[in-house]
Amino acid sequence: MHKIQINGRNMSYLDVGDGPVVLFGHSYLWDSAMWKPQIDALSKQYRCIVPDLWAHGQSDAAPDSTTTLIDYANDVLSLMDSLDVEQFALVGLSVGGMWGTELVLKAPTRVNALVLMDTFVGYEPEVAKAKYVAMFDTIEQLEMVPPQMVDAITPLFFANDAEQENPELVAGFKEMLSALSGEKAKAIVQVGRMVFDRRDTFDDIEKLTLPTLIMVGAEDKPRPPLESMLLHDAIDGSEFVLIPKAGHISNLEQPELVNVALTRFLAKTLA
Repeated sequence: MHKIQINGRNMSYLDVGDGPVVLFGHSYLWDSAMWKPQIDALSKQYRCIVPDLWAHGQSDAAPDSTTTLIDYANDVLSLMDSLDVEQFALVGLSVGGMWGTELVLKAPTRVNALVLMDTFVGYEPEVAKAKYVAMFDTIEQLEMVPPQMVDAITPLFFANDAEQENPELVAGFKEMLSALSGEKAKAIVQVGRMVFDRRDTFDDIEKLTLPTLIMVGAEDKPRPPLESMLLHDAIDGSEFVLIPKAGHISNLEQPELVNVALTRFLAKTLA
């Protein structure tokens, strides 16, 4: 891992491989290690840069100046500036796609290809938002994720039969959630509020003209396939891939399928 100071806080990031640059954004409650299967496959041809979202992985809590996903997109642009990277493809899953879209809208000439996975860039539906806000309030008050909440959150991230098909993956996520405590837990909640208070960029993405691939797990619960189909309809000329037997963290549940799709798309768009 590398570290860089941005607005007074340390952002950690991976920087692996050589070639055209691919910037990755991971899911909320995960970190840069989430992309290991893709980095292993793609770093032979591409330079893969993967920042840890604020309060995730080895990154510090968010700077006081970072209060929205637009601010975070600016923070990531600062990272790319510091690395002297002008042009790059962007692969974002979940919140990675949300801030990734803000980055594309802010600096469209710098992103030459876009992959949106298991994400949505409209407003968060009110019923879902109320449920998440209640969870955040509890975690903030207790400075931990209580066991019953760990059990409620975990299935949201995986396919229906994940505990049988990927027991280590599910157990590792549960262990991470259970270990969150104190200031770290509160910092994670702060970022979560940014995610679910995001603005609606649906009208803006209809103006995008860059090559775009949209992928979603067929069993994604928080970001169901219908939302990705709406993104596909909104972005003219975009490609759409439905990933079978995968939930929200589709890149880890079906890494081979995702790698094939990414390799094909990047070879075509970054040639």
